[in-house]
Amino acid sequence: MKNFSYALLSGILLAMSWPTYGVPLVLFFAFVPLLLAEFSVRTSGSRWKKWKIFGLSYLSFFLWNLITTYWLYFSTPFGGIFAITVNSLLMAVVFLIFHIVAKRVNFKAAASFFISIWIAFEYLHLNWEFSWPWLNLGNVFSEHTQWIQWYEYTGTFGGTLWVLLANFGILKMILLYRQHRDKAIIFRGMLKTGLLILLPIIISYIILANYEESPQSLEAVVLQPNVNPYTEKYNTNDTRIGELLTKLAEENITPETQIVIAPETVFADGTVLSRFEESEANFFSREIVRRHPQIDFLSGISMYDRFSDPSRVTGQSNQIQPGDWYDDYNSAFMISANDSVRFYHKSKLVVGVENFPYQEVLRPVVGDVMIDLGGTVAMKTTQEERGVFDVRGSEGVGPIICYESVYGDFVTGYVNNGANFLAIITNDAWWGETQGHKQHLSYARLRAIENRRAIARSANTGISAFINEKGEITASLGYEEQGALRGKVSLNDKITFYTRHGDYIARISQFLALFIFLFAMVKWKRSRKI
Repeated sequence: MKNFSYALLSGILLAMSWPTYGVPLVLFFAFVPLLLAEFSVRTSGSRWKKWKIFGLSYLSFFLWNLITTYWLYFSTPFGGIFAITVNSLLMAVVFLIFHIVAKRVNFKAAASFFISIWIAFEYLHLNWEFSWPWLNLGNVFSEHTQWIQWYEYTGTFGGTLWVLLANFGILKMILLYRQHRDKAIIFRGMLKTGLLILLPIIISYIILANYEESPQSLEAVVLQPNVNPYTEKYNTNDTRIGELLTKLAEENITPETQIVIAPETVFADGTVLSRFEESEANFFSREIVRRHPQIDFLSGISMYDRFSDPSRVTGQSNQIQPGDWYDDYNSAFMISANDSVRFYHKSKLVVGVENFPYQEVLRPVVGDVMIDLGGTVAMKTTQEERGVFDVRGSEGVGPIICYESVYGDFVTGYVNNGANFLAIITNDAWWGETQGHKQHLSYARLRAIENRRAIARSANTGISAFINEKGEITASLGYEEQGALRGKVSLNDKITFYTRHGDYIARISQFLALFIFLFAMVKWKRSRKI
């Protein structure tokens, strides 16, 4: 029962740390009870140790996933249940592997293995087709950006490393005290762990105090039409949407405004890509630009391209009937006064909604099952490179679409391709008035710090916002408010260490985890022979 209580406590502590409601300091010791339970089982003479470890860890991680991401259920019951149960399962498997290795190596090697394999697991969640990095540990400080200004060097994996080092520092202190019963161990352990937690925060405040944002800027207007995707959006045609966007833009554009930004798939009728010039989206966008020729208009749009040529079929194409296919796009477009139009197609897709993962394996088993988020569901078609749009021919904006903003290394692609600032266009109404849309906004602050790029965020139902290069929200428009925000966006052309090198901490961790695992297995086999 003690180990069960430890596992229960870890799950609660992990959940208590999470933004945008939690206390991130809790995460520095949230793994400790579960690690104590693992040590107790590992050093006991009980049977079925692996099953016990798996069960205890699954309990902890299930509670964490359930409390922090329960809101997924409101958009799709099946998808929410699947994400919570399967992600908890994957975390428990990682912990079980740690248990297997920890039996065969010393404390330092075991701690190093856990840290490296957990980071490798988080990295997997950024790159495989079942991608779900929402609970990556480095995200936990998104509401306390004054602590993590050094993310411009490490990205969020620096935060994960920081958190796990603190947890193992506390674990070591407790285990040594149990063995020797010397209070000096507690004092030294608290001092070391305190310094480990405090020094990065001090460094961050020093960076913050000395950081100067780029003096160059432009004026942007972000629109928030507040159209409910369940009851209005797909029953509201593009003509009415265009009229609403025009009204909101006209009320807020000034002679100094250089860009107007509208949210993800706000034009939702399903425009034919090759006939965009005939669409309502094109008509209303050009009308706004005609009235204000100094601006560029950036917006989200739902598009498709239908074809019968089998040579054009890819793994992302959707078949209507034999010999009839279409590619479906969740896109951004930008129109300028010179009549040019540019497109970017969303490339980090929501699992099940926009992307059917591992079709070759799963389609024969589950058929064409997809998760419905209130609109037309189809496999989306992506593009290889991050698109950057020129603003007034001199500055670059990275058009990040919704879920893409959760991916640190992915977003660096926009900056490395010339983005001086970032625009996030999103639709956050799917989860209702829960932590979902708040966390989504909060994570955007991490991208600002990592790349030192200001962000203009246009959300259909909220929260639209301006975020500066230090990750601070300078203005916002609340959830379910219709309106617009006008503000200055700084223009930066400097490249951070993280932007240049990406998730190098994770790549090193993958190698380290494999090395320790192989070392442990070889050592174990040799000891058995002896």
